[in-house]
Amino acid sequence: MGSVRLGVMKTITPSQPTPNVNSATSPFLVIGGSGKTGRRVIERLKALGHEVSSASRSSSPGFDWNDDANWSEVLAGVKALYVTYHPDLSVPGASDHIRALLAVAKAQGVERIVLLSGRGEEEAQLCERLVLNSSIPATIVRCGWFNQNFSESFFRDLLMSGTLAVPNAHVGEGYVDADDIADVATTALTEEGHEGQIYQLTGPELLTFRDVAAIFHEVTGHELNVVDVSREEFVEGLVAAQLPEGMVQLVDYLFNEVLEGRNASLGDGVLRALGRPPRDFRSFLQKAHLAGAFG
Repeated sequence: MGSVRLGVMKTITPSQPTPNVNSATSPFLVIGGSGKTGRRVIERLKALGHEVSSASRSSSPGFDWNDDANWSEVLAGVKALYVTYHPDLSVPGASDHIRALLAVAKAQGVERIVLLSGRGEEEAQLCERLVLNSSIPATIVRCGWFNQNFSESFFRDLLMSGTLAVPNAHVGEGYVDADDIADVATTALTEEGHEGQIYQLTGPELLTFRDVAAIFHEVTGHELNVVDVSREEFVEGLVAAQLPEGMVQLVDYLFNEVLEGRNASLGDGVLRALGRPPRDFRSFLQKAHLAGAFG
């Protein structure tokens, strides 16, 4: 829900809003360019002077994972491809879509692929193997929970409500910053030496939801009560919040099957790829708070 190379790239932190992206075919293509990491990768590629396009259902030409009729047109002329899969590589059928994409990418002469993947997700790791075993040089960026899930998605509203009712509140997670993911992905797209690598991306420490609540209170002044609930109660809460059925199933899976301890370890991918430590959660919260994310 989001989910770490050799070679060192200076961290790029654009101060401009997300640039307008030419919908015409470009040497660099981001599938999912409006997402948390996709738009950041586009910003970085633009800042480095590269021509980059974004592929989505609203782009021209449009890209739809469930309709490959125009994929050849979308990938024509593309040399380097950053792939994010919606809604998540863990969902059934994702591997079929990735397999089909690889076939089109090979036919169109794509020379490099970076895949955003998920930690501890069996279907996601099947997709990784497909990408790594293809004839196209590839890099895997394997991540777990994003810091930005707390500021750029529905979880922000839960934080601001004062109560976080979740299962597995005692389990540690190595929350990773989307800016670190984008830095690593951009490095792998633009520099040699990352082919065949699987980068496990995490932050520098394991944090439970109770740890998150404590840091949130210290940084923002907002009280946050964490309640450990059963799986059934959690799903009932998601339904009551009027999340779409598919999203309820995905969030239930991530909280109750992925966030159950299998990812309670730290990865060294940011250090390996960029030669620096990853951003920490407190710094993320401070920056988000100053930007007005929490009122």
